[in-house]
Amino acid sequence: MSAPASAAPSAAPRRAVVIGGGISGLLATAALSAHADVTIVERDALPQGPQARKGLPQARHAHLLWSGGARAMEDLLPGVTDAWLAAGARRIPLPTGLVTLQPQGWMRRWPEMQFMIACSRDLLDSVVRREVLKDPRVTLLQRTELLSLDGDASRVTGVRVRTPDGQEISVEADLVVDASGRGSRAAAWLEALGVQQASMKEVDSGLAYASRIFRAPAGTEDFPVVNVQPDASQPVPGQSATIVPIEGGRWLVTLSGTRDGQPTGSADTFEDFARGVRHPVVGELIAHADPLTDVMVTRSTVNRRRFFEKVKNWPAGFVAIGDSVATYNPVYGHGMSVAAQGALALRHHVAEYGLSQPSLARRVQRAVSAPVEVAWQLATSTDIRYPGAIGEQPGAMQRFLGRYVERLMLTATGRPMVAKAFLGALLLATPLSSLVKPEIVFAVLRGPRRPRLTEPPLTPAEWAAVTGTASRERAAGSSAPDDGARTADATGRP
Repeated sequence: MSAPASAAPSAAPRRAVVIGGGISGLLATAALSAHADVTIVERDALPQGPQARKGLPQARHAHLLWSGGARAMEDLLPGVTDAWLAAGARRIPLPTGLVTLQPQGWMRRWPEMQFMIACSRDLLDSVVRREVLKDPRVTLLQRTELLSLDGDASRVTGVRVRTPDGQEISVEADLVVDASGRGSRAAAWLEALGVQQASMKEVDSGLAYASRIFRAPAGTEDFPVVNVQPDASQPVPGQSATIVPIEGGRWLVTLSGTRDGQPTGSADTFEDFARGVRHPVVGELIAHADPLTDVMVTRSTVNRRRFFEKVKNWPAGFVAIGDSVATYNPVYGHGMSVAAQGALALRHHVAEYGLSQPSLARRVQRAVSAPVEVAWQLATSTDIRYPGAIGEQPGAMQRFLGRYVERLMLTATGRPMVAKAFLGALLLATPLSSLVKPEIVFAVLRGPRRPRLTEPPLTPAEWAAVTGTASRERAAGSSAPDDGARTADATGRP
């Protein structure tokens, strides 16, 4: 019995090209570097440390690395989690370290079920970049423009690039991976080779988001993530407000709003917008924090998916991953996790079949579509419901499933078993099918065991650290009824 192509001791050295040096490209490189010499083609000059990158203006907004993505990255780059924490990131247990008003009510802060890595996108990327580029089999071509793919409709054999000094050269490869992101030109590159166009879908809620960094009040080193989500069942624009504690004793505050309800770049109205969402807690908290930056606004938030996995006669030697395949409304925090899980699928298939296997690219493209589909359904099933949203309307089955999910989210506010299943699916740590296990369905039919909280489950110590007083009512001048929710402890139990 012959050994797999990837394991043949006499096999010639394999070569791969990765288009894009962002997080998707770095993770794809990590997936490939055990099996090939990898050349990264990057159009920008990459920073040496945790600094802004020209090709990633959205880095100024909150980026949530959920446990589903963090575990995938740790698998690809063992030790990267500790490296993030050493650089200043926080590992926040969920829902323990999360104060969130989801569409059906406040989540209780039960003991850890999942987790997230909280830091700036610049720090997160810089650590991954450092770890990947340490590998001697990795070559980085910076300030290098990708001009076209080499090959034909049956097989991609490399890429043609323009170097920083203006020369045009070809780089041969057994596999080319497009990880160039939201602005990918893969469709045009493939069309030039005669490859059939992939179908595409878009769902546009008209969302814009605005972010600002604040100096966190003293004593809030362990402060939770605070998040107020919109309720898509209401016929109003969907607006949200989020505080993410990041390195350096800072809060990254991101606001969002769909069509006719977007935030602006005005510093004067930033706090007012945060107070005007479904609950004013974010606005009340940032009123006690000092702003460190101006307001950054981004409007490029359309959910867009290309169905590369359905293209007949997909060419050997070419794979697209990450945002090159699909982009999502960033408020759901799925982009990085989907890219990481796609890179894991790439590594698995390369290890099993080898880079020279003609069917490898098609197999990988189909495998990459699995995490893409989950994130796509989670994002678009909500976004299409906001007023003025543009895109394909949900069918009868999707509407039925939407009602089930609403009931599930309600039940999650008062049943830890359902909360665990919900968080696992939302954070891409468990399959969506876990939400319809018999025990979960039965619990959802019964509904929550506990009454819904009426106020954010911040502890008196957390309130006092920010506002100087131990309750929201005294801090904000509220006259909310004393129903026990105000004195909830860190688990959300009255």
